[in-house]
Amino acid sequence: MRLYLSSFRLGDHTDRLTALAPPPGPALVINNAIDFVDPQTRATRAREELQRLRSLGYDCEELDLAEHLDDPSGLPELLAGAALLWLRGGNVFVLRHLLAATGADRLIIDLLRRDAVAYGGYSAGVCVLGPHLRRLDSCDDPDQLRDTYGVEPRFDGLGLLDRVVVPHLDSPDHFECAALARIAAEHEAAGEAHLDLRDGDVWLVEPGNGHGELLPRR
Repeated sequence: MRLYLSSFRLGDHTDRLTALAPPPGPALVINNAIDFVDPQTRATRAREELQRLRSLGYDCEELDLAEHLDDPSGLPELLAGAALLWLRGGNVFVLRHLLAATGADRLIIDLLRRDAVAYGGYSAGVCVLGPHLRRLDSCDDPDQLRDTYGVEPRFDGLGLLDRVVVPHLDSPDHFECAALARIAAEHEAAGEAHLDLRDGDVWLVEPGNGHGELLPRR
């Protein structure tokens, strides 16, 4: 597998991202973790996400999974045509729902296990890869999923990582820093393995390095 897992946005090691998945790509950007915000704000944030990747030389476009809820039959071809999948942060329960409801989760798992695509992202886009999403409901509000899609949250992750991810630690500029510090402490007290990331940090998984490597913030 090839994974570039950042705590916040692109992280401090974009040279390793472009080595892992050389530009121009193509890259698909999945912004569904912010589906709960108003449409104008969502559109603005989606454009900003695309621009950040384009600044690295990627030829990228958005893949809106919500457009495939009624008919996901085109997703296998779309996902298979990408060299990089980038999943931004937001609400992990909203993102998890869209991945499951469209079957994109199974497709992405298969592509990654065959090393047919690289996966990058941050915050919710990283947390969703863990074995479960328990405790994250004290940070990401499940009501945002209920209000947007009218469904209950699911707490299973994609299981591509053997531990839960806790981003934004020791990152006082991030509004969720304190809540996630409490979540990390709860995992520690329960003896649960967790991957702690500070903003700027990146967890990198490359072929031949399946356990991953922490690239600390600069």
